[in-house]
Amino acid sequence: MSSIADVARLADVAKATASRALSGRGYVSAETRQKVVDAARQLGYVASQNAASLVTGRTKSVGVIIPFINRWFFAEVLEGVEEALLEQGYDMTLYNLPLASPERERVFEFFLARKRFDGIVSVGVALSDAEVNHLHRLGRPLVGIGGAIRGVPTISIDDVAAARLATEHLLSLGHRDIVHVGGSRVNEMDFHVHRNRYGGFEAAMTEAGLPVQGCLHTSEFTVPGGHERGLALLGDPRQRPTAIFAASDEIAIGLIVAARELGIQVPAELSVIGIDGHPYSTMFRLTTLEQHPRRQGQLAVASLLAEFENPTLGGHDDASTVLQTNLVIRSSTSAPRQPTVSGS
Repeated sequence: MSSIADVARLADVAKATASRALSGRGYVSAETRQKVVDAARQLGYVASQNAASLVTGRTKSVGVIIPFINRWFFAEVLEGVEEALLEQGYDMTLYNLPLASPERERVFEFFLARKRFDGIVSVGVALSDAEVNHLHRLGRPLVGIGGAIRGVPTISIDDVAAARLATEHLLSLGHRDIVHVGGSRVNEMDFHVHRNRYGGFEAAMTEAGLPVQGCLHTSEFTVPGGHERGLALLGDPRQRPTAIFAASDEIAIGLIVAARELGIQVPAELSVIGIDGHPYSTMFRLTTLEQHPRRQGQLAVASLLAEFENPTLGGHDDASTVLQTNLVIRSSTSAPRQPTVSGS
């Protein structure tokens, strides 16, 4: 098995220079770095991460905790996190965190404590005070994606503001018969996403002087969930709204499919708007508020790496970075059709 000394000898440099070139720590000219990399590749040399961690105090590994891995938003965030970590030479260990349960407790008390992670990224997980305290006691930097976590820097969007803007877009087109299809507040996601998106809808409708009672219809945050709710909601023409604000693009796409099956023209007879920026929104010409989850993952990693280089002095930084969403108007929304006036 080749050693760093073998690499240095083949590259005709000092062992310390070869070590700096491969670790990325310390100055080495581009030409010399390439010579060392070529020598290491020729010899099949792979640096020992354990040996490197003894010198640097780092494992080059980050733990990620997440509630779902099979939903688009979370998958996009994960891709952003992974891309950013790999670019900086870090490994990622993923934990699919269940709701309150013995399995969840084991993740915090055993796996996150036993593994020598340099830091932890929490994606869409509302941590309890006990869990936050436990992670702080581990002495490792922690960054969150989603709502505020006590003593932890977070990357998020303003769900209330985004929902309000989506509803105001429909109001500006002249719609007054608007409903919201979102998640059940009984089965609330972490950080009150369901409650906050309904709250933004409610605020916009109330300001416009419109009633909101009976305007909330619940659905799973999936295309099938939106499709099922759409068939039930739109099936009766006597109670059919002229516009729907969906709490996610996947719900909105399901609603559009249901409308087509029922012979309802979008947007001539029904306007639909969502939140997310799902890649399928372009195909369905869906008006949406893009929230760029992959960028959220990349920014979380940048925040974590910055903490590695400059540890916060005197405690934890709970500054929250609130990212702007952008309204993308497509052909799923338009002014409501004017009622036909029969001749006398």
